Amino acid sequence: MDRTPADRPDQPNAADRFNEDQATYTVRGSEQPDLDAGVAAIREVLKTLPRRPGVYRMQDARGDVLYVGKARALRNRVTNYTQVAKLPKRLQRMVSQTRSMTIVTTRTEAEALLLEAQLIKRFRPPYNVLLRDDKSFPFILLREDHAFPRIQKHRGARRIKKAHYYGPFASAGSVTRTLNALQKLFLLRSCSDSYFENRSRPCLLYQIKRCSAPCVGRIGVEEYDELVDDAKAFLAGKSTGVQARLSKSMAEAAERQDFELAAVYRDRLRALTYIQGSQTVHAEGLGDADVFALACKGGTVSIQAFFIRGGQNWGHRAFFPAHVNDVPETEVLSSFLVQFYEDMPPPRRILLDRALADRELLEEALCERAGHKVGIEVPQRGSRRKLIEQAKRNAEEALDRRLAETTTQGKILRELADTFELADVPKRIEVYDNSHIMGTNATGAMIVAGPEGFRKNGYRKFNIKRPETNPGDDFAMMREVLERRFGRLEREDPDRQSGEWPDLLLIDGGKGQLSAVCEVMEDMGVHDVPVVGVAKGPHHGREGREIFHLPGGREITLPPNSGLLFYLQRLRDEAHRFAIGTHRAKRAKSLTMSTLDDVPGIGPTRKRALLMHFGTARAVKGAALEDLEKAPGISRATARQVYDYFHPGG
Repeated sequence: MDRTPADRPDQPNAADRFNEDQATYTVRGSEQPDLDAGVAAIREVLKTLPRRPGVYRMQDARGDVLYVGKARALRNRVTNYTQVAKLPKRLQRMVSQTRSMTIVTTRTEAEALLLEAQLIKRFRPPYNVLLRDDKSFPFILLREDHAFPRIQKHRGARRIKKAHYYGPFASAGSVTRTLNALQKLFLLRSCSDSYFENRSRPCLLYQIKRCSAPCVGRIGVEEYDELVDDAKAFLAGKSTGVQARLSKSMAEAAERQDFELAAVYRDRLRALTYIQGSQTVHAEGLGDADVFALACKGGTVSIQAFFIRGGQNWGHRAFFPAHVNDVPETEVLSSFLVQFYEDMPPPRRILLDRALADRELLEEALCERAGHKVGIEVPQRGSRRKLIEQAKRNAEEALDRRLAETTTQGKILRELADTFELADVPKRIEVYDNSHIMGTNATGAMIVAGPEGFRKNGYRKFNIKRPETNPGDDFAMMREVLERRFGRLEREDPDRQSGEWPDLLLIDGGKGQLSAVCEVMEDMGVHDVPVVGVAKGPHHGREGREIFHLPGGREITLPPNSGLLFYLQRLRDEAHRFAIGTHRAKRAKSLTMSTLDDVPGIGPTRKRALLMHFGTARAVKGAALEDLEKAPGISRATARQVYDYFHPGG
């Protein structure tokens, strides 16, 4: 048995908190691909396995992680995998592939549960229930690191200390709509600090009554702070008090016959009414809570989530976890919750539509993560039960829509396989496109699609950088992209076990592009990946007259109303969109670059000092050594370094 140190590279950084009391073991077993070999490898681990809490990883002969699990007593839990007759077929397949295990012990079972979620997110094992949609959620951010706090949309890490984060919201659309209404209601600024400091007159937002223009003194600090306090109260669920104050202010302004001010309060009341009226889920008195309900049909699971904050509905979203076949529904929901709250702050209350066997353990783990008490409840009556029933209906409806879409998608993929004479229905389709302007900022792009739709985590961009690739030569660009892509596949997965090898390549181009691609594939020894070129018809594809070119000179056209044609157009357009976006981002970055960026030892501060002193990078390049030494913040050694870079041998 080999003991692996805690700082081993394949251990996640997030596990550092367990370093005080953890040990990691890796045991290698036989390479024979059968059930007996898997059981033998597991029994080898059992010889030295402690009866302590921890996490275990099961790995195949290549070292890829098959499954991540947690246990209160590792020896007892892992022993179950040697009793093959009692295991379901899914776990028997997993054991037959297992050739090694890595064990990490922890202090408590709750820590093991948190570590398990971290490892599942990192390794994406094929035998774990996986949260597919793990992208970050948008928040409303109220920054208070300025005399006049700023309200804005935020997505990502919550690192600003003097700030309040309100969310999560289910989608960018829901947070944008709420943010627009909040600006009308509370007139808080949304501009950046630099924009704020350089205003000499109010901007358009002031004219359309969505900002109080603190930048030019149209409102004082105390009055603005009152607006901020009202916004905080509203976002905390205390909208009744805000509504009462606005109504009172409107009445007082009307009594003074200040009808213009009264109209302002009226508009703000309308904005408040809009926000309240847009709540399709009413949860007054619930405070902060997340609501989850699960529906299952045909081996597919839908989990509906409602986000309630301050008694207000901030949107809902359906999730479709992967790898749920033969997994009990309560286990699916439990695994989903741990992964969902890996990057999301848990609220104080979580409402579920069913009881979980490990509820107390989940509560303990989420309390540890959140830093406050988290309760998991299964309402049986009253308004909370109605909320659960509404979430259940939404989960079932979302599942029905998903199954209908999957059925349609399956028919299209089968038609695709028949049309292009593929060996089987494709599980991974890769589409390639290039983008450049007169050969500048050349980029290649690859998108990935499959039975479940676009796989955006598989998208790749390629900066064209080989010196032998002539600018603007589309054929050479495509050759470089494919050689890099398939060269890496050959190195990392020569046995084609990872599922990263495509079942079909779509190329945006006609006969010439197709011939170039086929030549590249032939040179690389890749003979079994079908390639199809998509060329626009005589009217640039606007009438659905795309021509599909196959190796050997064959051409296929599809009826203008064909569902397969629409699907292929979507794939081609998505690749084009991704390629154009990548190219534009690269071009925008190049516009802000300077020749000073390449000078060793010149960072942003010294670069700024040189540009402020000389005006342009060209002036810096032509400056004498004595002039460089006179620039503020530039030492004699730095000046010599800059001068020598632009005047080698001088």
